[in-house]
Amino acid sequence: MSLRISNVRLPVGAEENEELPRALASRVGLTTENVVRWRILKKSLDARSRRELQFVYTAVIDLPDDVERSRAVSSAAQRSGSDVQPFDPPPFEDPRPGREPLEHRPVVIGSGPAGLLAGYYLAAKGYQPVVIERGYPVKERVPAVRSFDRGGSFDLENNYLYGEGGAGCFSDGKLTCRMDGPDVDYVLERFVECGGRESIVYENRPHLGSNKLPMICRNFRRKIEALGGEYRFGCRFEGLDVIDGAVVGLHTSSGYITTRHVILAIGHSARDTYEILLGQGVPILQKAFQLGVRIEQPQEQVNQHKYGRKEYHDVLGAADYTLNAKGAKDVFTFCMCAGGIIIPSVSEPNMFCSNGMSNSRHDTPYANSGVVVTLEPHEFGSDHPLAGVALQRKFESLAFEQGGRSYLCPAQRAADFLAGKTPAADSKIECSYERGVKPLALDQFLPEVIAKALRNGLPIMDKKFGGHFLKNAVLVGPEMRGSSPVRIDRDLVTRETPNIRGLYPVGEGAGYAGGIVSAAVDGLRSARVLVSRFAALASQS
Repeated sequence: MSLRISNVRLPVGAEENEELPRALASRVGLTTENVVRWRILKKSLDARSRRELQFVYTAVIDLPDDVERSRAVSSAAQRSGSDVQPFDPPPFEDPRPGREPLEHRPVVIGSGPAGLLAGYYLAAKGYQPVVIERGYPVKERVPAVRSFDRGGSFDLENNYLYGEGGAGCFSDGKLTCRMDGPDVDYVLERFVECGGRESIVYENRPHLGSNKLPMICRNFRRKIEALGGEYRFGCRFEGLDVIDGAVVGLHTSSGYITTRHVILAIGHSARDTYEILLGQGVPILQKAFQLGVRIEQPQEQVNQHKYGRKEYHDVLGAADYTLNAKGAKDVFTFCMCAGGIIIPSVSEPNMFCSNGMSNSRHDTPYANSGVVVTLEPHEFGSDHPLAGVALQRKFESLAFEQGGRSYLCPAQRAADFLAGKTPAADSKIECSYERGVKPLALDQFLPEVIAKALRNGLPIMDKKFGGHFLKNAVLVGPEMRGSSPVRIDRDLVTRETPNIRGLYPVGEGAGYAGGIVSAAVDGLRSARVLVSRFAALASQS
């Protein structure tokens, strides 16, 4: 018998392995000796009262099959209300392979989160997928990124956004997701299997860390290869070969690939790929996306506001935050990096965009977060399917030009931005961005409607944060890569594009996800549809 017990509270610093099972058993009138097994489903921090911070748990306990005990537990559960419920979660959907023969190996374009999980699932089922990636393995990618950070030249195919693991490899590794259920559990368990710590399966805001992600991406590749899959690096997609409305192959920079099934996991920054697809008649639609700036302030300032007492920081590490401000256009924080740094998010030469990341230890003196606003398609200024992409390019190009054409990061003190004051060229602005900053007025890199919304929303956020949000804060920007400005149309059931059979658009680049986990789940689900229809290659050989 399994029971799901919610809203169990322990003070920060409590010995979890001893006190939590005791509290769980006590909730249903039993002792720990009666508990066969327990496991945490969710763990979050309640920091509303800084006098005593608490962890709040939802957990499952397994009890022996004993009629008398079960009756007692049932009675206790009724007294406890909705906090105690029978636990019988839906199983992970794992279909048997279909019967239709698969003529050629399926191809996965892109090795970001959506491509990784699609490739892993197909390989595990015996479909021997080919994963093509325009960039390079993490062994070559990491030194290239480090070289760029120190002032080196930009590499078009080996950067923060292109290469093994995609943009997710250097995206901080946040696994926060609004979804739940067996598909999410499957994805998180695969991340643990490939090197993530076990607690990510239940933490409220799980985080892998940018220093751990390259290893995790590499381990995914090794598993895929061991299961019969194949990776081809430095292999850029250049076009579909379509006959009678169906994919029959791919043109790539490394030659032609014969295939009838393509999982398109290109990521949200493959702008040249969008142009190729649109030119071939793939249905691409405008989609709302987020843009704005990043804000950086001293991490100690955030810790002091959230924890109050230094001993909490010693136990909990760097504090994070989530803020929003309602208005004519809502403003909200996004991708908060506690103890992190500002990094470039550049996929094309002569353009600049900012992002943030933090390592698993969250050990820098800085906190940073995106502060963004949603721009709707009617505000793009054009009906063209790629109008949102054109808008991104426009402002990223301006940021590069005004930043000195050397990938310096435009920066402005928050107080000056709110006052409409242009910073002096010789202003000293402290920032974690390694290549250096250029003091500039950020208005010139933002649509007017976004700048206006930020000026309205930032003071509201500061008030909510007790005056500790804008104090000593620096704004950098622009921040425009939080989500894709397009959606590639697909059928709800087959998950294929309506006019091209065998093409399965997935993940953030296709406009169906907004983070590592949701993108990974989306890739997994399309791979599962393919498995349910076709026989595994391994069974045909």
